Order: sequence, then structure tokens, then C-alpha cells
Amino acid sequence: MKVILEGSQAIAQTIQNCKPDVVSAYPITPQTHIVEGLAQMKADGADFEYIRAESEFAAISIVEGAAMAGVRTYTASSSQGLLLMTEVLYNVAGSRLPIVLTCANRSVSAPINIWNDQQDAVTMRDSGWLMWFGETNQEVCDLHILAYKVAEQLSLPVMVNLDGFVLTHTVEPVEIETSEKIAKFLPAYTPIDYLDVKNPKSFGSLAFPEDYFEIRKDLHDDVVASAKVMAQEMSKFKTIFGRKLSMVEYYGDKRASTVIVAMGSVVGTIKDAIDELGSKSGVGVLKVVSLRPFPDAEIKKLLTGAKNIAVLDKSISLGTEGILATEIRRVIGDNKKIISFVAGLGGRDITKDSINGIYKTAKTTKEKVVFVDK
Repeated sequence: MKVILEGSQAIAQTIQNCKPDVVSAYPITPQTHIVEGLAQMKADGADFEYIRAESEFAAISIVEGAAMAGVRTYTASSSQGLLLMTEVLYNVAGSRLPIVLTCANRSVSAPINIWNDQQDAVTMRDSGWLMWFGETNQEVCDLHILAYKVAEQLSLPVMVNLDGFVLTHTVEPVEIETSEKIAKFLPAYTPIDYLDVKNPKSFGSLAFPEDYFEIRKDLHDDVVASAKVMAQEMSKFKTIFGRKLSMVEYYGDKRASTVIVAMGSVVGTIKDAIDELGSKSGVGVLKVVSLRPFPDAEIKKLLTGAKNIAVLDKSISLGTEGILATEIRRVIGDNKKIISFVAGLGGRDITKDSINGIYKTAKTTKEKVVFVDK
């Protein structure tokens, strides 16, 4: 059913139709409408437990405990709230719990800023969570359905990211899948490992040096291997729902000498700028959906013909460069010109003029890091 909804409302309805057993969250702008929507659904009779928490740390701890008990769970956060969850986010991944979390991306303090960039989520890139970024509200809703399927198949948590306000508070057409149709893709959750009084066990207990190393390596290996499972499930998703999901997506001149690489809603602006330049402008955009696992082989293949690679980051690893730029540099190596463009911090507008400026600068600059302030 295609309806016109605010992004947050579309996510809440999609989550309800995925049939979680336990939802817990604490409100923080711009995530609040998602969990408010779920709270209203619970008040109207939805069949899940909704547990109000006193903080984001408590919210992720509640769903951690629920997941250990063997049920499907959900939570959401943003910015400082996500950072407050840090300790438990690592515990969740290390305990191999298939929790799904929505992050409505927002800048981090100080100074306080409630507008969008992606610094909150990318700061968690080493936590062991699979991390995906949607361009549109439709893609974000679809990624949540996929997230449960992949998380529960691999016993890995998934964080689905969308740009705060830019998507969460934007009203646009979205196809909301029914619970019956979702069930054809996402079966009822059957936990692999869970707390059972008849079969006592522990999660996250003490590991000595002779064991800890192997446990962490296993987590690393499974995050890497998740790319294959994602590709398989994305193919099944298209068969059932008729929409394509991919870890990366290329748009523009197939023989482009300059390629802009980006994540999230800004890709739509880049596509508009490319359309105005023309199909033979010599510029394309590579959208990265999956930050973890990072699709090394696909990215390397799609950037083979590029002379100038302009990586647009709405975040920065202070003292170095944009975080996505570092990932691209690792994959491509030093044989191509890679420029880190840092833009949009704290909600600064990234316009088509900004994109045109990046395109022109990428062809001429000798700098490795460029801050785009307008």
C-alpha cells in the first residue's frame, strides 16, 4: 500500500509490521516521532511490549536483555543518545544479539546542534554492528525489513541510518508492506541461543586472553562474511517486493573521469546536479549503502575508470579526514586521486551549487582534504 507519510511514521509502521516482541526507547530529536508512533500503536492495541526507559543507555540495555531471552526487539536513537549507548552497543555485538536499531543521524556535541550530519553513527563503526545508510524513506523502510532477516540469520545486530529531519520529518510517498507480505520474506523469529532456566548459560562472561582473541576474530570474520548473505537476501527481497536493494549503487556517466562517493540523502542532490550537467558530463555518483560490511570488491570495480574520486563525508575523523574517505582510500590505494570533501556538518546545507563546486574542485585541487562551507 503506497501512502504519503512522514519518514518517521513510515518507519514506525514498517517496524510494527515486522512484528517485534519488545520495543524500548528514550526520546531524542530527531528520532522521537518514530518511537512516539510505536507508542501510539501500542496504545491502540499493537501486540508488542513497549517499555519506557529513563535513558538511551537503559533502552538499549532493555532490548539487550529481551534479545538474550530469545525475542525480536527494536530500539532507536540519535546523536548523544547513541553515544550514551556505546558500552552496550559493544556488548550487544559481542554477545551476538540480532537487535535492529534505527539511528536518525544528527551531529554530536559540543556545541549542541540538533541538525543532521552522520558523525553519531560513523563513530560506532568499529562496534561490530552492521551499518546501513538509506537515501530515501522507501529505501530506509526496506532496509529495516532486510535488517531483521540478516540479523536473525547471522546473529549480528544491524543499525539502519537515515538523515535526521531531511528524511525523518519529510513527507513523501512510501510503500508500506503489510505484515502478511513481510512474513513471506521474514519468518517468525526462532532464536539460536537464548537464556533458558532449563539450560543455564551466560552471555558476555569473562574471557581470558587465550579465548578473547579468537572470539573477536570470529566476530570480525562474520561481519566480513555478512556481505554474501546480504547479497542473497537482497535478491530474495526484490523477488517478493519488486524493489531493488544493493550495497552500492552507481548513477551517471558510465565513463566518468570524476566520481563523487557519498552516503545517505545527499545522494539525491548529487543525482539532480548530475542530471543538470548531462549524461556525458564526465561525472557520476557512487552511493554507499553499507558501511559495515564495507563492499570493497564492488567499490573497487565501480571506481576503476575514475581519474578523480571525490568522497563527500558528513562527518570527520578529527585530525585526519572524512571517515568514508578513509575507507575508500584503503580500498583504492594510492594509485588514484582521492579527495576528502567534508560538508554538511551540523546541518549546513549541501546544495546543487555545492556539488558543482566539488565536481570542479576535484579536477583541479592538490589538497587531500577540502572543507565545503557553502
